[in-house]
Amino acid sequence: MKNIYAKILAAKKEIGTISKDSKNPFFKSNYLSLNGLINAVEDVLQNQDLLLLQPLGNGGVSSIIYDTVSAEQVESFMMLPNIQDPQKLGSAITYFRRYTLQSLLGLQAEDDDGNQASKKTVVIPSEKLKKCKNLAELQSVFLGLTRTEQTAMETLKNQLKTTLNGSK
Repeated sequence: MKNIYAKILAAKKEIGTISKDSKNPFFKSNYLSLNGLINAVEDVLQNQDLLLLQPLGNGGVSSIIYDTVSAEQVESFMMLPNIQDPQKLGSAITYFRRYTLQSLLGLQAEDDDGNQASKKTVVIPSEKLKKCKNLAELQSVFLGLTRTEQTAMETLKNQLKTTLNGSK
């Protein structure tokens, strides 16, 4: 009988690289949607007797792959930011479900613009925010983030806002 890691390895080999299936018109880029990711992996996992669960709890989002034969499981978990706006919270949940699953399986989406990516230095949104020296700069950087990034960075922005207000 194969253990859960052997089954996940077999699934990963079958899944391969996933194509980006959605467009972000604001940045004129493609991305892999949660639905696209689930559609690409769920049947393959089920063929290995693996069940994908993505419960919310303990203040965060989990992606759990459960072996229905051996009862083994592996999990990836991310804490949700403290967001009061239900629409922003829903966006964060979707974002975190996609990334916990993609991380858990170690999957890559195809690079739709490798040349452009090789010329850019990717800066993590939290690092952009932390470099702000005043409230105006913080606001400008925050508004330049995608809606999903804004949702994920809301708590950090508020903390930095408080800190920058105190250093006037």
